Amino acid sequence: MEVEELEKRKSRKITSSSPSSALINNLDDGCFMHIFSFLCPIPDRYNTALVCHRWCYLACHPRLWLRVDRSVQDFSEPGVFPNIEEAVSAASYIKLLLICGLGLYGILLRPYLQTLPFRPGDIILIAAGGSHLASNIQIKKPLCLIGGGELPDETTVICLRGSDSALEFLSTCKLTNLTVKAELGCCLLHRSGRLIIDECILQCESNPLDYLSCPIVSTAGSGVFPSNLKSDGDSISVSHTRIEGGAKAVLTSGDLALQQVRVIYARTCLYFWFDVDCR
Repeated sequence: MEVEELEKRKSRKITSSSPSSALINNLDDGCFMHIFSFLCPIPDRYNTALVCHRWCYLACHPRLWLRVDRSVQDFSEPGVFPNIEEAVSAASYIKLLLICGLGLYGILLRPYLQTLPFRPGDIILIAAGGSHLASNIQIKKPLCLIGGGELPDETTVICLRGSDSALEFLSTCKLTNLTVKAELGCCLLHRSGRLIIDECILQCESNPLDYLSCPIVSTAGSGVFPSNLKSDGDSISVSHTRIEGGAKAVLTSGDLALQQVRVIYARTCLYFWFDVDCR
């Protein structure tokens, strides 16, 4: 009798703790995606996809983020793209899709969504493994680009020879957990907006051509782009990032200057923290 009672108690615990019977699953899909939009993409939102099939579908929905994955054979799957350029172009339409798809929730939350620095659908997850080619890709709206590997060197973006840069920023953007390599030119070209670089690796051509390349170039405030693309608060913030090769870590030709530099010497590399802000 005691054994049967213990087994019954165990079965009750398992049943009550299973995701399918949890009260939270009574929420509709719109509520779930709104809740998931507050989670940090890596690792929190990624971990929610492991709970059950429904949470996996909602946590990976293209309204929350887009994916760049060259290994996918069928790109008819919503939110999956073969290269970074197509994903950046598609991100321009995600805000409208989000509001329309959430129905009444989208209408009620519209004023709030417009104030978020990175709204759902503004996040692009770049799959780890292999190299992703990039050439002068312009980013004109707030985006967050995230490497899908455990370490930055597992997700590599390569700037082709002859290109000015891999990525060109004309709006607020954040890069994290990525490696960006440039043969000539620069890895990142900052025109306008706030650029945040966190836990990345920036690599330029090593000697004897390093004088022709620079990991980060900023022209903010120099008047080299149309006035309608200018924005207030132009700056660059770099944290916990490896910078290798190039004539300088940062080259500025506008109103910004290098400030608050901090370097940590690791056993095999250097990690940089610094800001590029108004003089």
